[in-house]
Amino acid sequence: MMKRQLHRMRQLAQTGSLGRTPETAEFLGEDLQQVEQRLEPAKRAAHNVHKRLQACLQGQSGADMDKRVKKLPLMALSTTMAESFKELDPDSSMGKALEMSCAIQNQLARILAEFEMTLERDVLQPLSRLSEDELPAILKHKKSLQKLVSDWNTLKSRLSQAAKNSGSGQGLAGNPGNYSHTTTANKMETLKEEEEELKKKVEQCKDEYLADLYHFATKEDTYANYFIHLMEIQADYHRKSLSSLDTALAELKENHSQTDPSPSMTAAPSSRVYGVSLGTHLQELGRDIALPIEACVMMLLSEGMKEEGLFRLAAGASVLKRLKQTMASDPHSLQEFCSDPHAVAGALKSYLRELPEPLMTFDLYDDWMRAASLKEPGARQEALQEVCGRLPRDNLNNLRYLMKFLARLAEEQEVNKMTPSNIAIVLGPNLLWPPEKEGDQAQLDAASVSSIQVVGVVEALIQSADTLFPGDINFNVSGLFSAPAAQDKLSDKPASEELPIAMPTPAATPAPAPAPGPAPTSASVAAKERIESEAPPRPASPKVSRNPSEAAAPAEDTARRRSQGSRRKERACPLLQDVYFSLANVFFCKAGK
Repeated sequence: MMKRQLHRMRQLAQTGSLGRTPETAEFLGEDLQQVEQRLEPAKRAAHNVHKRLQACLQGQSGADMDKRVKKLPLMALSTTMAESFKELDPDSSMGKALEMSCAIQNQLARILAEFEMTLERDVLQPLSRLSEDELPAILKHKKSLQKLVSDWNTLKSRLSQAAKNSGSGQGLAGNPGNYSHTTTANKMETLKEEEEELKKKVEQCKDEYLADLYHFATKEDTYANYFIHLMEIQADYHRKSLSSLDTALAELKENHSQTDPSPSMTAAPSSRVYGVSLGTHLQELGRDIALPIEACVMMLLSEGMKEEGLFRLAAGASVLKRLKQTMASDPHSLQEFCSDPHAVAGALKSYLRELPEPLMTFDLYDDWMRAASLKEPGARQEALQEVCGRLPRDNLNNLRYLMKFLARLAEEQEVNKMTPSNIAIVLGPNLLWPPEKEGDQAQLDAASVSSIQVVGVVEALIQSADTLFPGDINFNVSGLFSAPAAQDKLSDKPASEELPIAMPTPAATPAPAPAPGPAPTSASVAAKERIESEAPPRPASPKVSRNPSEAAAPAEDTARRRSQGSRRKERACPLLQDVYFSLANVFFCKAGK
């Protein structure tokens, strides 16, 4: 077998091209030349990977299991957990969780130590031998062969030159027996002997180098397996770690849920409120209007309508988070948040923004955009009316509810600074956005333009809420929330049914409704008598105590509001009642004089 391999190597050497470099290439065939070219890159790859892989180890290299585990960061974490556990009540949920976590980290540390020891034995050490011993030995033989071939070629040149000199000397002297000829012959004989000896060394070194190349070529698959085995070891390590974590985590969760049903665990119903589709939310809770929309609207109607910058100013993150959790777990306990209207507005915006599909739907996005692009107001309103009619029933009901409220909010714009345009700017992107599509910068620019159009759509919906969504609305739809006085309904009566504009005579009382009846008349007479009885002691500008009746505002105040272009309806807010009756008192005092 060995003889056949040597014979094959000699055949490959003889078939090599003699016209190439005068070192090793002339002894190698095409296949062995390719193998030779892979030597240096293979050595560098093995060296670099070994170096980087060694740096990935967390334990002490070459140490046994116990010493290696002690040096691992996971074991330090386990030790810290054990020390912290001693300071806690062992029966508490945190104490039990720390105790089990300590054991898990200890187990993970041992799995990691075992992985690193296997990695050192099966990958790092073979790579080290390859890069530091095996390949350097082959490259050393290559350099030796190159030097011997170079020396051999030099000696052959000297021998050839000596032969030429000897031939020319014989032709000139004509005497073969002279001293010069003898010296030249001896020199040539010595050179021939040296050339023969060097040739034998070249042949011997060549055979060794060819054997090294064949050995490397046959073991390249073995060297490649080092990297494959690395990934197999890594996969086994991760499988063991994951299995250990899954088992321990399941046990930990089971024990924790049995011993401590904490509020964070019981707040799971929040997934049924925020972040789920509108249809799913309404179906599961049996509602017509989404819980966050109704709850937030009712709280804002109660105490937030005059808050400046509503929906524009951000609320505290902790308060907003607690409000959302309470909304999901116990909506009957929202009373404490009424005093923070910005948090309530933030919870409403958050609900709209977290819907998987916008309230105004993806399917109608292009239709909304087309309606917004119309310049003529009448055509735009007709287009908006048509798109609203194509909304799904649940979406239409909730959009109508929300637009009615926003129109009501815009009526207080002189105080809260939230005009329909301002409301649309802050709420529009939460009501309608385009479906997500992968695209270039041009599509992003188009999305920015569409955001401007969305603001135009929402502003038009707020301004035309009474036309697009006709009819009265009861904001307290579910009856779960305490209704703010006279603010639960938004009236859509025509102008002819509103309070009269003309200034009443001194003897007249404001008419609360078009059709007079006994109840309104008695209420107005009682109000007048109360005002006249209190006028003499405080003739200047008396403050009348709140009247429980829901009589209409005085005509003088109505005329002032109508002159400002407002079409607001009377609402029995306690503060406004005081103002209305104070003005009426002044009016009747002047009439008496």
